[in-house]
Amino acid sequence: MEENKQVYRLQGLSCTNCAAKFEKNIRGITSVEDVQLNFGAAKLTVQGLATIEQLEKAGAFDGIKVYPENRRESVEKQSIWKKRENITTLISLLFTALGYIFFFVMDESHPATVGSFLGAILIGGYSLFKVGLKNLAKLQFDMKTLMTIAIIGAAIIGEWAEGAVVVFLFALSEALESYSMDKARQSIKSLMDIAPKMAIIRRGNRTMEIDVEEVQIGDILLIKPGQKIAMDGEVVKGQSSINQAAITGESIPVHKTAGDEVFAGTMNEEGSLEVRVTKRVEDTTIAKIIHLVEEAQAEKAPSQQFVDRFAKYYTPAIMVIALLVAIIPPLLFGGVWSEWIYSGLAVLVVGCPCALVVSTPVAIVTAIGNAARNGVLIKGGIYLEETGQIKAIAFDKTGTLTEGKPEVTDIVLLTDKGEQEVLNIAQAIEQFSQHPLASAIARKANRIHAEAYEADGFTSITGKGAMATVLGIEYFIGSPILFEGMLDMNNEVKEKIRYLQSEGKTVMLLGTEHNVDALIAVADQIRESSKSIIQKLHELGIKKTVMLTGDNKLTGNAIGLSLGLTETKSELLPEDKLLEIKKLAEKYGNVAMVGDGINDAPALATANVGIAMGGAGTDAALETADIALMADDLEKLPFTISLSRKTLSIIKENITFALILKIIALLLVIPGWLTLWIAIFADMGATLIVVLNSMRLIKKDVL
Repeated sequence: MEENKQVYRLQGLSCTNCAAKFEKNIRGITSVEDVQLNFGAAKLTVQGLATIEQLEKAGAFDGIKVYPENRRESVEKQSIWKKRENITTLISLLFTALGYIFFFVMDESHPATVGSFLGAILIGGYSLFKVGLKNLAKLQFDMKTLMTIAIIGAAIIGEWAEGAVVVFLFALSEALESYSMDKARQSIKSLMDIAPKMAIIRRGNRTMEIDVEEVQIGDILLIKPGQKIAMDGEVVKGQSSINQAAITGESIPVHKTAGDEVFAGTMNEEGSLEVRVTKRVEDTTIAKIIHLVEEAQAEKAPSQQFVDRFAKYYTPAIMVIALLVAIIPPLLFGGVWSEWIYSGLAVLVVGCPCALVVSTPVAIVTAIGNAARNGVLIKGGIYLEETGQIKAIAFDKTGTLTEGKPEVTDIVLLTDKGEQEVLNIAQAIEQFSQHPLASAIARKANRIHAEAYEADGFTSITGKGAMATVLGIEYFIGSPILFEGMLDMNNEVKEKIRYLQSEGKTVMLLGTEHNVDALIAVADQIRESSKSIIQKLHELGIKKTVMLTGDNKLTGNAIGLSLGLTETKSELLPEDKLLEIKKLAEKYGNVAMVGDGINDAPALATANVGIAMGGAGTDAALETADIALMADDLEKLPFTISLSRKTLSIIKENITFALILKIIALLLVIPGWLTLWIAIFADMGATLIVVLNSMRLIKKDVL
């Protein structure tokens, strides 16, 4: 099945209706099994066999061009003045202007006047009529069908001038919609151009420059100062500062040396590096980002789903209203047929749902693109909208609010065992553990050159610690809770534990089931930015900020207090964190959980929005979270919430404005003030304002 899958990039895909029709036409190709069209990303996935000629024929009605996704040369950028539909729009404008000159110099019924307006209608509306008449024949009622009926009707009742203006202004609004979507798609195109297409590599004794598609895992990448890194890999030689802004959104360069990970598309600033390639071009972090952003733009947000459902019933309703406006007054109240048919046509034009249809996708696509350029991956419009409604945020402690690299600060000896002996035993047990506290013990043991003791029968005690047999004795290492269940600790030991905990340190005990040999205090450094970020979140109106930690109450409260969090929940097992998220959701509605994307997966999944730290190079973060902060830093969290709120606000403004303008224009029918002029200006004006309003989301800083 996979070998028959082809992915293409599209050019000239102008509107959502055109996209739906293009997809339907491709499904009509007998050798095609399935097709997915991503309008936001202008991307087409075809399952089955179809030539580019067949696909372009399916999109010929809209002049759609199809290019293979892996084509190395860039798709030619078409000037706005060279697009066929824009040229015909300009010619239509010239004929309309000529018609008005004849209108004022001669009169409205002169053949030169009528001929000029007719020329404007036929030239400017040719592609519109071609689609509109076909749709009419199949009783498919969309925007182009409405416009076709309105323009033909205007010509029949002799309103040539207004028919010509309607054609021109409709073509202009279509061009604006197409232009706005192209601008929104630029966010993805700019991401695609980040990584170089060629790489200088060394294989054996040979150095060569090859296409990145041909680079293999294990090749040595040679990177000179000032060059962009072409592939993801691990530094094997040299050191340099790397600007990772393209991936993480952070412009401060990061120092890299042997053993450090580097990413495709990042800039090597001053040193020469040799990098061993660890991922193929399609698996690099930037490739994953592009894929996720495109998938996100294809996901329909709740407001877009509402608009789609609404438009399905709205268009036929407008047709019925227009028909009633045209026939009821002349039939029942003696109205003049030509006047009321004219009003009915104006209703058709004003009822055109252009502004409504474009109100949401342009805003969503633009916002997701803006976020990606700033190092925030939002995996769909639904998460963008839900983030904008967040009232409470829960934070994991380790690696989120803290640096995630705890260090041993104190070793309190309680028996005749020395510090070296305690670390030898602790290291022997903890070498099997993946817990961050275990890594702190390993680092301390390495620094003092601890002896490598062997441990047998290692057993992890979930949420409490671990046990193993070292030198023939069964030792336990873990939290005070673990030992409280096994033996009676004297008050002096309890007091020492409380004192260390009150300083914000996590205390581990090492001993047997009969006595405690030592207390090992470990402290994780709080991130410098955490306090100011919590403050910003409160200023943004987040009502509740909670830290969920497995640490003891004293340590948790000490950290929570220093950061200014509204609440701290301590001594939690993973399942307890999940319950806390559910409680927050019951009280506050929309809840976000911020974690590292590896631990706390149930809590991240249960929250309305799961936000993972450190997306760059962390596959788990990219896969499990709804939003990934690529810089492994909370700095981008207020930006993300602010952007989401702005997007939500703009979508609501767009929908409200588009509907109110339609209703006002339709009410003008009652006193008979609605003209085709007013109708088309109401429709085009609404589309233009909605598009320009959505374009405000392109700005980098929305705070």
